[in-house]
Amino acid sequence: MMLKKISPKSKKPNKKANVVVALDIGTEFVKAIVGRIHGDSVEIVGVGRTRQQLADMQSGAIADIAGVVDNCDVALSQAEREAGLDARNVVIGIAGELVKGSTSTVKFRRSNSKEPIDEAEMQRIIDKVQIRTSENARKQLALETGNKNVDVKLVNSALVSIQIDGYKVTNPIGFQGGEVSIGLYTAFAPMIHIGALERTADELDLDLTAVAAEPFAVARSVIGTDASSTMSAILIDVGGGTTDIAVVNDGGVQGTKMFGIGGRSFTRTISSDLGIDFEAAEAIKLKIGTDKLSDQNEKLAQSSIGKTLEVWLSGVELALSEFNMIDHLPNKVLLCGGGASLAPLVEALNERDWYKALPFTRKPSVQYIKPSQVVGIVDKTDSIHDHTYITAMGLLRVGVDTISGNDIGDQSIKDKFNKMLRV
Repeated sequence: MMLKKISPKSKKPNKKANVVVALDIGTEFVKAIVGRIHGDSVEIVGVGRTRQQLADMQSGAIADIAGVVDNCDVALSQAEREAGLDARNVVIGIAGELVKGSTSTVKFRRSNSKEPIDEAEMQRIIDKVQIRTSENARKQLALETGNKNVDVKLVNSALVSIQIDGYKVTNPIGFQGGEVSIGLYTAFAPMIHIGALERTADELDLDLTAVAAEPFAVARSVIGTDASSTMSAILIDVGGGTTDIAVVNDGGVQGTKMFGIGGRSFTRTISSDLGIDFEAAEAIKLKIGTDKLSDQNEKLAQSSIGKTLEVWLSGVELALSEFNMIDHLPNKVLLCGGGASLAPLVEALNERDWYKALPFTRKPSVQYIKPSQVVGIVDKTDSIHDHTYITAMGLLRVGVDTISGNDIGDQSIKDKFNKMLRV
């Protein structure tokens, strides 16, 4: 197989420190959003998007670095042109079945229970939790890939809960006690995936501020910076190659799951059943339920969609069954991503009984995440109108959090501990 030569990109002058760009490198599209930071909030001043080629991505991960770099360059140029400025800091999303995110609760016995806890001790405890979760992630990936020497890297961490001798506290500093229990969300990815993203940023002449697990970024988009948030929801991001799920409970990310069924899976089934190429199948898929198809093609397409939909619903059910650390799943399902635009998918979530074997207290409500619901982000371009840009907006939120984390300032204790977790 002949590899395309990656040509170096021209250097971009006059880049500003208060500008961040989010790159959502999806299986179907690359989306670029340029934001201007104002404290803990950000204004979107430029948006770009371009379609990926079939061979560029595989199950949410980069398969052709050169091709993806070219696509990112097109989307980024569009966004920078609209913004009228160049970007230096970039946040890139990472997805795929080998990205592992979960909340682990680790308990530590203190040698002196009468000594008050200070920030230095909390830092040592958090470091130990991250080491333990990293080793667990490495073992899990080694088992799945068959490579016992797989190298992993921490991409995101967030504090979920703190308990001292069984009592939940929001600020452990100054408390005495013999046992500290930390609930910590961590997301890890194989270094081979991280390396591809680092190479992409380098070829685009951008400084990689952060890599974020995409379901974590979606969660950050709706939680924002409110350390006292009590939001609970199931977030489902249906992309071209994967479906990413995050469960948020009482303002904390309980975990993230991903499986390799997305919009392209539905298209491939239509292509196979109707004996047509991928592009023609994609065109038919987008017309389902719009009265733009003949009755025969509508019936055939609906039948093909139904086959993949059954598998997709089983994937959702299986992923949610693994969130056994909470008593009940949230009764709100929030959708985003281009694949979620498929009408039969939303109808199935609303009308079928996929949820009955899961620990819901009642039938969950299903709705799209609106751009106006993303916390602390204002779209000055007036070009983002639906759920398909939520992941990119979430990445922008992660970028703001990361950059503003360099200035401690006036913040809650939960914010301070989360800044200990910066990677």
